[in-house]
Amino acid sequence: MIYEIAELYIKPESHAAFQAAVAEAVPVFKAATGCLSMRLDRDIETPDTYHLVVGWQTLDNHVVDFRGSEGFLVWRGLVGSHFALPPKVEHFETVVAGF
Repeated sequence: MIYEIAELYIKPESHAAFQAAVAEAVPVFKAATGCLSMRLDRDIETPDTYHLVVGWQTLDNHVVDFRGSEGFLVWRGLVGSHFALPPKVEHFETVVAGF
């Protein structure tokens, strides 16, 4: 499993609407090929910054399957207008798990 961690910078006046849009997008991720989990975290010290953390079976499930899907267009249509800056997206794999 890999994790997509998208750092999202949200317009200050858009927090409630952005969070509602992400909640509306949950079924889009549930239906995506290879999507195992999804959550949204908000930065406590920098409240305009969020991390979308999505678990994928493979990197291709995200960068090929999802990004090339109708679901991706739905996702961006729901949340794109709330972005203050372009998202920063990186992929991680767990190398040590303590508990």
